[in-house]
Order: sequence, then C-alpha cells, then structure tokens
Amino acid sequence: QVQLVESGGGLVQPGGSLRLSCAASGFTLDYYTIGWFRQAPGKEREGVSYISSSHGNTFYADSVKGRFTISRDNAKNTVYLQMNRLKPEDTAVYYCARTSSRWFPPPTADFVLWGQGTQVTVSS
Repeated sequence: QVQLVESGGGLVQPGGSLRLSCAASGFTLDYYTIGWFRQAPGKEREGVSYISSSHGNTFYADSVKGRFTISRDNAKNTVYLQMNRLKPEDTAVYYCARTSSRWFPPPTADFVLWGQGTQVTVSS
C-alpha cells in the first residue's frame, strides 16, 4: 500500500523541541521531493519545508528558518523534521506529502500523496 505516515507530534513547552517522522511505504521515498506542511485552526495550509529527490536540496519557510531542519534517511525510507525553539505559533497539524514536480520549491498543488497528519501543540 502506497502511503505516508507521520509521527512524533505532541505537546511541548515554548522553547522545546520535537522531531517529526514521515515514513513511506509502498514506494521509494528518495525518488520524490517530500514536503512538510502545517495547518492551524482557521488558517490555510502552509508549506514549511521541502527536501528534493537526488540532490537533497532543502527549502524553509521564513517562519521556521534557523529553527527547523529537514532530513532524510534513505535506509529507513523516512524523512524527518527536527523542530527546535518551538513557539506557540508553531501549533498546528503537520502533514508530509510527496511530489514528482520538476520545480523546487514545488507548488502545493503538485503534491498528490498526503499523510494523515500529526498534531503539534506548543503551550505552557
């Protein structure tokens, strides 16, 4: 079964860290560009970070640059999002998704396989 499964979300205090995982099954994750997105209540889905296939180029939204790091482990067929110095405004459901888009960073509409999401809550 071709799918993406996110994990690693939870409740963390401001300034804390979490590492999200995006595990792929049914396909080789390294062949695709993988993106992390988030959606807070009442807000549009936002692209947070992307990692390209082959060369592993990375992109970060300005809101997370310097705090979040995206990486991939091809042996585990998994992409990670390390989130440090978390802020309350980082609270959202986080999704990973894949695309074969030739563009980088890809437009959101080019992502065609999505995971179910994992909740991240930053609160004291």
